[in-house]
Amino acid sequence: MDTLIRLDLVDFVLAVALMAIAIGLSAGQRLGLEWSLAIATVRTILQLFVVGAILDIIFRIDNPWAVLAVVLVMLTIAAVVSRNRIGKKIPRLLPLVWISIFVSTAFTLSYVNLLIVQPQKWYEPQYIIPLAGIILGNAINGAAIAGERLVSTINASQLEIETHLSLGATPQQAVAQYRKDAIRAGLIPILNQMMVIGIVTLPGIITGQILSGVSPLDAASYQILVMFMLAFTNLATAILVTQGLCRQFFNSAAQLVR
Repeated sequence: MDTLIRLDLVDFVLAVALMAIAIGLSAGQRLGLEWSLAIATVRTILQLFVVGAILDIIFRIDNPWAVLAVVLVMLTIAAVVSRNRIGKKIPRLLPLVWISIFVSTAFTLSYVNLLIVQPQKWYEPQYIIPLAGIILGNAINGAAIAGERLVSTINASQLEIETHLSLGATPQQAVAQYRKDAIRAGLIPILNQMMVIGIVTLPGIITGQILSGVSPLDAASYQILVMFMLAFTNLATAILVTQGLCRQFFNSAAQLVR
């Protein structure tokens, strides 16, 4: 396999020109997206260059505390984004989401790193940071979709829940079906992706590795690993988030909190 073809300044300018053409198309069609496309272009350039520079430093330092610090920052941002999508008015939601994503991500990373990949150093940034980023990016969807679905369903079904409670059901029994539906909803994106992967789409991991010169079979092996990681993490995160949310809707007397 050939090595990665590096992009020079001219290549970068030509890449930016694609967005300039997109802005021109928007203006020609009077879509009103010119400003949004321009901001998105600038933010993409700045954010990715900053991230690239930070990761380059982390890779050079090769220190476990630096790697863990980066992962914790990524985790906290993921928790905040998920919390915002679920709802800001629910008390103690951020710690709940943070712990849920932390538990599922920590277990998945430890399992994959220690039992499957087995790098020479457990904190190898080449593996830990990219894998953590992929897991956390998808955990956001699992937590947000399942959490938002559960919250909206409970808010819309208060009379039905209170009926179940008045008939002797426990809070867990009263919302059990809503919780199952929410967890299923949180798994829909990753399951849909797994159904068509390799047939309709080539995800970022396999594409990036092939572009960098890795054998397609090796790239496919890593992509399979990644998809299984994401499916497990999304399921675990959705289970933990919905379990915690269910408790938030009931007081110590097993009454529904409006």
